[in-house]
Amino acid sequence: MVHSDATLSPSRPLPAIDDFCKQHASLAPEATVILWHAAHIEAPAGLWDAALPRVARAARADAVVVVAAAEGAWQRTAASGDPGNLPWDLFAEVLDAEKGATAGAWAAAPLDPRAAGGQVLAARSARPADADHALATIAALAPVLYDALAAIRQRAAGRSRIRRLETVLEIANQWNQTRELGPLLEQMAQAATELFGAERASIFLWDRSSGELVGRPALGVEGGELRVPDDRGVVGRVLQTGCPVRVDTAREPGAVDRKVDERTGFRTRTLLGVPLRSSRGDWFGVFELLNKQSGGFPADDEAGLTELAAHAAVALENTRDREQLLLANRQMTEQAAADVQFIGRSPAVDALRSIVARVADTDLAVLILGENGTGKEVVARSIHYGSRRRRQPFIAINCAAIPDQLAESELFGHEKGAFTDAHEARPGKFELASGGTLLLDEIGELSLSGQAKLLRVLEERTLVRVGGSRPIHTDARVLASTNQNLADTVRAKRFREDLYFRLNVVTIELPPLRDRRGDIMLLAEHFLADFCRRARRPMPEFTPEARARLEHHSWPGNVRELRNLMERIAYLSTGNRIDVDDLAFTLSPRSGDDGAMDPNLPLAEATIRFQTDYIRQAIELAGGNMSRAAEHLGLHRSNLYRKMHQLGMEPQG
Repeated sequence: MVHSDATLSPSRPLPAIDDFCKQHASLAPEATVILWHAAHIEAPAGLWDAALPRVARAARADAVVVVAAAEGAWQRTAASGDPGNLPWDLFAEVLDAEKGATAGAWAAAPLDPRAAGGQVLAARSARPADADHALATIAALAPVLYDALAAIRQRAAGRSRIRRLETVLEIANQWNQTRELGPLLEQMAQAATELFGAERASIFLWDRSSGELVGRPALGVEGGELRVPDDRGVVGRVLQTGCPVRVDTAREPGAVDRKVDERTGFRTRTLLGVPLRSSRGDWFGVFELLNKQSGGFPADDEAGLTELAAHAAVALENTRDREQLLLANRQMTEQAAADVQFIGRSPAVDALRSIVARVADTDLAVLILGENGTGKEVVARSIHYGSRRRRQPFIAINCAAIPDQLAESELFGHEKGAFTDAHEARPGKFELASGGTLLLDEIGELSLSGQAKLLRVLEERTLVRVGGSRPIHTDARVLASTNQNLADTVRAKRFREDLYFRLNVVTIELPPLRDRRGDIMLLAEHFLADFCRRARRPMPEFTPEARARLEHHSWPGNVRELRNLMERIAYLSTGNRIDVDDLAFTLSPRSGDDGAMDPNLPLAEATIRFQTDYIRQAIELAGGNMSRAAEHLGLHRSNLYRKMHQLGMEPQG
């Protein structure tokens, strides 16, 4: 038995067996067996193997054959026995007349007499006298065979469609887990070539601004990207019409743009393109397959690629939206990181940069100490943006501004109905900062009960909302800052010792601005340039007198005070020079005038403070030259050292 699986289109339902038995009673057993096989055999080849020998016995033939005509050529589909030389002219006559005929020992009939087709069932009788019997037999059984084959093909097509849909869903699930467009396009192309037996696949996305379709992946093209006009070629036709297109260059030689083949070094024989449709209903690209490995792309492939393209469109839209969000987030992160910088060249600032660089990309707890206005939050943000957490949230909370009764809710969140006015559930700062960084500013002001709950969360890395019972994991890195001496507050029993050691893994202490006077003008010019840019005015220059006044100011408000002063100058001054009269310093609430001592200080302490500040300023004015500083103070160099030792000052040279 020899056979090949020729294409067979589904026909009408199987004939009623009762009607067949009335018309062909002697062939009823054969028809029944054929129909039984049709219900149990999975492939056409199996039916030929089972049915053709029975047809041969019923027709009293020594050979039975099925042949098919396609594109002017004949092909033997299946045979039982050795048919020898076949009467091709008889087969052609049968197809033309659409009815059975005999020629010598051969009898032939259309496989489906009810419809024009290209297949013939033929039998060779052992005796020429039996040819008419053979013709009657095969003419009666041909429709049964045809419909049996149609049923098998329909079941096979259904199974194939189910497998294809399962494969498409599996592929789509993988696509939806891919977060970058480039790898996603490569996955799509690979999946489509394997699923449809193509040599290559590309996804063309529409660049409306340039009027081009951008195809990727494009093998053989530099950069793996192919750009074609959006109104040319097959892909242009698909985009413009929104309809699938199948092309066979053997039948349509001019349908394919050979200039593209020249660029890719690839010879296109067959092509299938379907549109990509967005959720808004407009076309935004084309899914293309090239060169079916066996023949051309059939209608089933068109339907299958259309289904696959629908899933591809969803994945592409999601990925592009995600990439745009990530790009915007990355740009905002980079801008925020650029805005956070340490200005200064003093040794204290250099040391600060060094320690921040070392601890930034760790998960160590950091305690940031310093007077108000020294830039503790700037340091905290620098640590955050220097870490791998930089694209996650940075949340700062001022513990001094939270009422004791709301501290737990602010930090850990609450469930709906947990207390009066808790109309809905709300996450706390720890949840919002998970994956990122949480700055607990003015940590020394947190109540003792709040400290106890904070310690538990830091140790266990889980929290429970107020009014809730479900543990919630948090991965927030905790930084803390304060202007207090926490060691003193621990000794005074106002701060938990265990929490102090938990937070104090690394300590960064920020110097006041008065201790880094060499950085004052750098900071002033930086802030003034920034505010003048916002105010859209040229940056004025400082007179030498104004510079000296800035450098000798005590800066009780530290960097914050200097920044505020530069903001006022940028928006309120009108000239192109800044003089002493333009420097309206903000008076410290602890002093009656700029640089004046607190009148509540004992005379001895006030004297020590004055002498210390005065000597420090003299040394800074002398550029650190102790001899010139002593001369300015009217002292001998050795007496200056002795006086500094008495005041507890560290000698500088």
